[in-house]
Amino acid sequence: MDAMKWDAIADEAVRHLQALLRIDTTNPPGNESAAAEYLAGVLRAEGLAPIVLESEPGRGNCIARLRGDGSHQPLLLYGHTDVVPAEPDHWTHPPFSGDVAEGCIWGRGALDMKSIVVMQLMTILLLKRFAPELQRDVIFAATADEEIDSDVGAGWLIKQHPDLVRAEYGLSELGGYTLYLQGRRFYPIQTAEKGTCWLKIRASGRPGHGSVPHADNAALRLSQAIVRVASHSLPLHVTPTAAGFVQRIARSIGGLTGLTLRAALNPVLHEAAVRALPRSSFADTLRAILHNTVSPNQITAGHKVNVIPSEAEARLDGRMLPGFNVDSFLSEVRSRLGPGIQIDVEQTSPPLEVPVDTPLFKTIEQQLNRSDPGAIVLPYMLTGATDAKLFARLGTRCYGFAPMKIDPGMAFDGLIHGHDERIAISTLAFGVRVLYETVRDFCLAQM
Repeated sequence: MDAMKWDAIADEAVRHLQALLRIDTTNPPGNESAAAEYLAGVLRAEGLAPIVLESEPGRGNCIARLRGDGSHQPLLLYGHTDVVPAEPDHWTHPPFSGDVAEGCIWGRGALDMKSIVVMQLMTILLLKRFAPELQRDVIFAATADEEIDSDVGAGWLIKQHPDLVRAEYGLSELGGYTLYLQGRRFYPIQTAEKGTCWLKIRASGRPGHGSVPHADNAALRLSQAIVRVASHSLPLHVTPTAAGFVQRIARSIGGLTGLTLRAALNPVLHEAAVRALPRSSFADTLRAILHNTVSPNQITAGHKVNVIPSEAEARLDGRMLPGFNVDSFLSEVRSRLGPGIQIDVEQTSPPLEVPVDTPLFKTIEQQLNRSDPGAIVLPYMLTGATDAKLFARLGTRCYGFAPMKIDPGMAFDGLIHGHDERIAISTLAFGVRVLYETVRDFCLAQM
């Protein structure tokens, strides 16, 4: 491996990221075919045989496979090329410029997730150049439409072309970045994600003139139900991922904070322990990975200010933990909403959880320990959802691992889907090297 010239490899990665950022793949409408064709061109130039599959005109997915000897099942590197809209007037550098400034590459998708697609692209290119004796096929999949619903991206691929992307393991976004807590460095690796259960709830009442209020008001009934379900957490449930996440942090930090975190896993001490933690996004995340949640985000009632409505409805964003299904989730929610509230399920996706005692997780942990000595690797539960839920239908064990070393003071929080999205060149270079070496070691080792 002495032939690896990492400065030149980092420069190559920057060029590819700039090119992808300059392709406007805002979804809607997407236009991912332009990005897919760019990636396919890079792969063909390296002697690979990528294919671009359009589910609809302009909605392209790029798939490539580097063959191993077949002694082990494939590894899938998957990511999406579509991005959310940007508001150019609020950006320091235009969102589709790919400008390099202040040590960063700027543009919509620099973090979510064209930089990760580039890490995966560079990984398969470097494997082709330097690791010819793989024991697993490595599949590269750059897909469309993740930012909306994946119907013309990963969802379409697993239905129409499952054999192209079927794999034992998968690696993708939302894990592997540096997290700082009380002076310690952690790398959370996504091993679980919550399922979705979006609900519409409805209350009925007696209409009348607004000048004569009464208690049988649909808006009042609905408001009371929302307060009941949202003002206090649903019951505590500790999954293996949540337990590993909290226990590893507690052990590393120690002291009173460590004791408080451990107490948060105890049903008797949980509420007091969480209240004792400083108010922060970490505390909010801790609650979310230990409970099923509902968030009332849309409320509708009435047509005129002086008319008491006969109906009122709200839409709730429900998220359920691994181990729950729609029925068991609804039983918790229904008991809090109380009587007289109609519940309709509008959209669902299942929760996921994969174990940490696998060869791939072990390789990830070993590589991060070598690349950033002293840092602690954590299993982590994503409270949202990714395309992992789709590839899991093919039996793929998916981990969120896109390594990013975020130095203290470096911009990161709030940039995903925010203004001035950017990634430091040093962070991209770290990710390319660590992802490549992780995949290389995993696919060459006798696993």
